[in-house]
Amino acid sequence: MNAGSRYEYRWADGITITKPIWVSAPEYVEYLMNWIETQIDDEGIFPQKLGAPFPPNFEDFVKLILKRLFRVYGHIYHSHFQKIVNLKEEAHLNTCFKHFILFISEYQLIDKADLDPLKDLVEKILKP
Repeated sequence: MNAGSRYEYRWADGITITKPIWVSAPEYVEYLMNWIETQIDDEGIFPQKLGAPFPPNFEDFVKLILKRLFRVYGHIYHSHFQKIVNLKEEAHLNTCFKHFILFISEYQLIDKADLDPLKDLVEKILKP
């Protein structure tokens, strides 16, 4: 799993896989989606009862989820964008990514350094 030659992502969930392991992009995405589902289903993180309090470190969980989702965008743009263009689907990808970037930027949910794999694209989106 990578976002170009300078960025390699290994998987660790901190529970069943504590030491980061190399996995292919499809495996990373599968691990990620399953992990996100587990996080969202955990009522200790995402309370489902009306009025139930969120944990004090709720923002940390959200930031980690979004950082890892950004990695998927990085991989898609670096490794599969031409295929997306060939399918004439780049407008959909770009729109989803733009909404994602505007959201994380508005609420400062991903550190700037973590955006480096798509720095030029992110800067274009955020340019006033």
